[in-house]
Order: sequence, then C-alpha cells, then structure tokens
Amino acid sequence: MEVKGQVTAEKYAADISSIREAQLRIGSFIHRTPVISSETLDAIAGRKLLFKCECFQKGGSFKFRGACNAVFSLDDDQAANGVVTHSSGNYAAALSLAAKLRGIPGYIIIPKNAPKCKVENVKRYGGRVIWSESNLRSREDTATKVLQETGAVLLHPYNDGRTISGQGTISLELLEQAPQLDAIIVPISGGGLISGVALAAKSINPAIRVLAAEPMGANDAAQSKAAGRIITLPETNTIADGLRAFLGDLTWPIVRDLVDDVITVEDKAIVEAMRLCYEILKVVVEPSGAIGLAAVLSDDFRNNPAWKDYCNIGIVLSGGNVDLDVLWDSFRK
Repeated sequence: MEVKGQVTAEKYAADISSIREAQLRIGSFIHRTPVISSETLDAIAGRKLLFKCECFQKGGSFKFRGACNAVFSLDDDQAANGVVTHSSGNYAAALSLAAKLRGIPGYIIIPKNAPKCKVENVKRYGGRVIWSESNLRSREDTATKVLQETGAVLLHPYNDGRTISGQGTISLELLEQAPQLDAIIVPISGGGLISGVALAAKSINPAIRVLAAEPMGANDAAQSKAAGRIITLPETNTIADGLRAFLGDLTWPIVRDLVDDVITVEDKAIVEAMRLCYEILKVVVEPSGAIGLAAVLSDDFRNNPAWKDYCNIGIVLSGGNVDLDVLWDSFRK
C-alpha cells in the first residue's frame, strides 16, 4: 500500500516503468527543455529557484509530452482512423501536432469561447477544428458524434495513463538537470501533469516533496485534498484558463497520495508572477504557467514552517501560449 511520500506497490494509471518507456518512445520528438535560474528571483524568494521551461516545449506547453506518448502508444490498426479529443487549450494543439507527426487525422473539439491563440495553434499544426458550445455536455456529445462518424480513438487530455506517463518525463529530465531539488511546485488542474511529475520524482527520490499550485477561483484540488474525495465546483473564475478542469478518477488517487500540499493563490498574484517572468527571466509564460512562481512567493508558502528548510525549489513553467491580442489591448488601455 501507499506510504506517505513514497511510491510502492499501489496500482496507479502510470508508474516509473511506463514513464521511462514514454521517455524512450517520445525522445526523438520532444524538446529536452532547459532549466534556468535568476539570482534576483532567488533573493526575492529567499531560496534557490530552478525553472523547468516547458513553455519552450513543442506546441508551447508540457502537453505535447503526454499527447505524443498517447498517439505513439497506439498500434497501427488503432491509429488508422485518427484521434479525437475535446480541449479548449494546450492539449488541442499538442494532439494536433502529435497526430501530424504520426501521419493520422487529429479531430479537435473546441468550445466557441476558446482563446484565439490556442485555436490558431491547432490550425497551425493541422488539427481539424470542430466547434462545440462552451459547456462540457456539448463537448462530450460532439466528440461522441465524431467518434461514430470517423472511427477515431478518443484520447483524454489528462485522465489517461499514457498521457500521465508522458508528462512524467519532465521529472526524469529535471532531476538529471537539478538533482539537488528539495521540492517541485507544479500547476494543478485535471492532474495529469502533477501525477506524472510526482510518480517519477518520488520514485527517483522518495524524500522530495511535490506541491500543487492552484488558483483560488478554481480550488477544487485543495478542497478535494481536504475532503479526501474528488470535489467539483459549480463554476470556476480565474485568469488561468488552463487550470479550470477537475481531477479525474485516474489522477485523483495519485494526487491524494503523493501531492504533499496544495497552495492556492489569487489571480492578482498570478499576474504579478507573469510580470516577473517577463521582466526578470525574459520568458513568455501564460497565467497557468506562472502560478508556480506565484505560489513560492505567497505568504502561505513563505510562512508555513513545514517548508522553511526546503531551499532548492523546482518550478514547472508549464506553458507559454498567451493570447497576445488581449495583452496588446491591455497595453493600449
């Protein structure tokens, strides 16, 4: 069974073996993203911060790792009719690119309120955009119709062992690049990213701590951890459009057992963290990607005695797909 902070015989949707297999499978397709640091940000945080720049990944986010592993895990018969997903964000572009590399169709169900930049990424990578209404029911119904019409394979953005395994390759790289880390802070939404990161990191170093960063306006993971069961919210309200999903039945057990804490932050802190990434790191990071820095600078983290001795912190900058039209409009105001 599970021992706090260690990965043992518990059966999860992924494990260190499947993550290492994913690394071999996708290694020729993905970027080995750099780890960067800043003495200025270290001084502000009072700790050594090491940023894993998944904003430099193909497709502009970590999502390509999971999508690539899921697509290339399919045998030829499974893949023949293509793949389908419903996503308003980075997974849509990631799956489009992975399908293109495999030479199969990628059918992407996108709600009409999706950020323009992310829709353009799907088109850029050859994904076949199919519109739905903005609610989950419409997205799922549209996906079912496409599956019936095409015979394609449905791939879930996060609640899939192949996707989790692909995301876990981040930890394999990061702990080679920065083996001294005491803790890793990871954005949390549906849980695919943090599940893979936690499984791999704690298999390599059982003493390492994995912390989730979550917007206050979409704090279902924090509520779920407190309640000991999956909590969903009637609505979410956050600038971090990539962090509005809820935990799945495959990601929840890993989050429940291996994520040591959830740090929630207000949108104002996320925007400030984005500004620091732009001004000091010189890196374009979307709100969801900047939340890890917001968390490590928060009073909840700084003033928590549980974390005072954790001096080397890895932060996953998960994506850099910013809607520049919105940004430029804000400048004009």
